[in-house]
Parts: sequence; C-alpha cells; structure tokens
Amino acid sequence: MNTPGNTPGSTLGRNERQALSRKIIDTCLAMNASGINQGKSGNLSARFGDGMLITPSGVAYDKLKPMDIVLMALDGTVEPGQLLPSSEWRMHADIYRHRPEAQAVLHAHPTHCTALACRREGIPSFHYMVAMAGGSDIRCSDYATFGTEALSNTMIAALEGRKACLLANHGMICFEGDLGKALALGIEVESLARQYLAARQGGEPVILSDAEMAEVIEKFKTYGKQPTKEA
Repeated sequence: MNTPGNTPGSTLGRNERQALSRKIIDTCLAMNASGINQGKSGNLSARFGDGMLITPSGVAYDKLKPMDIVLMALDGTVEPGQLLPSSEWRMHADIYRHRPEAQAVLHAHPTHCTALACRREGIPSFHYMVAMAGGSDIRCSDYATFGTEALSNTMIAALEGRKACLLANHGMICFEGDLGKALALGIEVESLARQYLAARQGGEPVILSDAEMAEVIEKFKTYGKQPTKEA
C-alpha cells in the first residue's frame, strides 16, 4: 500500500469523516454485541467519496477512536501516518469497485455461517428470507488465503446478483446501502445459517422452488417501505 496522490473523499469535510468514522465504531460494537463476531476477527467499512473508511488491523473495537478509522483509496493506497487497515481491505475495495450500490461492507466469522463455510456449503432456499440477500440462495465462495486477491476474486463471483455470501473455511461477508442495513443483513444471514443447520437435524428440509422464490424476490422490492407522507 502506497501513499495516494489525491486523498480519497477529499471533497468531503473533516466533520463528515469523523461522523462516519464514529458510526463505523458504533456498528462494530453492535456487531460484537449481536454475537455475529468475536474479538478483533471481523472488519467493517463505509464508502467515503471515491474511497472508503475501514477499521484498522488488530485494534479492539472498544479501544477505537474516530481518528483510528483508516481512510484509503480503492486501489489500496493510504494517507501517511495512519494505522494499518484491515488485512481484508481488498475484499471491501473490490465490492465498492464492482457494486456501485454498496455503501457499507461487513465481514465477520459468525458461528453458523462459518460452520457451513467450513463444509463448503451455501444456504439454499429452505426459507423465503434467504431472498433478503438478493437472490434464491446464499452461495459459498471457493477457498483462498485471507487477504489475497484470489479470495477477493472468488468472493466477487459468489456475490454475483447477491448482497451476501459465505467464504469457504472462513466466514461471511455482506454489503448494503448503509451501515445499519449491513449489520441487519449480517445478523439475518447468520440467523438463516443457524435455522438451516437446525432444520437439517431432522433430515433434509423442503427447498422452495425457483418460481416461489421469484415471487418472494418481487415482493421484497417493496418490503418494509412505508409511503412517503405528504407535507
């Protein structure tokens, strides 16, 4: 990682950077409190201008201050004098580069998602809420060493048409339109993984058809959206 010529997000002010960094820290604390992550193993980022803000490597979330959140360009370059970014920065950057709708990325090692990932299994359409991740299933990527371009490439493939995927022998990653939604999606994916594993204890669960899931996906386009109140 080298020093960039132009600071990513330079058109945005210091106040905006500090406020978003504070939101990242608060979301990290909520992520651990929810049980989907443990200790320092996960990482979180938010798009910031033409770059991103991302958690630093190896720092406990309850010790983080807004100035500790790393500002970096999507090519991996960083400002001098900052902490080292998460070793998984490449996955975050590649999601922002390939998926313009992504505004926040969450990576964690939830127990049930990771259990399935260690079996190289995804989550099929055993429950209609699988559609929350954008499609009729939640895929598991191929395996690659953490922090590598190879891992990022296989992740991008598994995320095609999806907002979440499992990472083989590793964990889970997801993105959304803001930090709160990314956390909610991460919690939902872990809940689905837990339910799927529980359902399999009594035999293979019934899988919803492509037509049934297509109907759910269509309904989810307006799911949870309230009408705008007129002034």
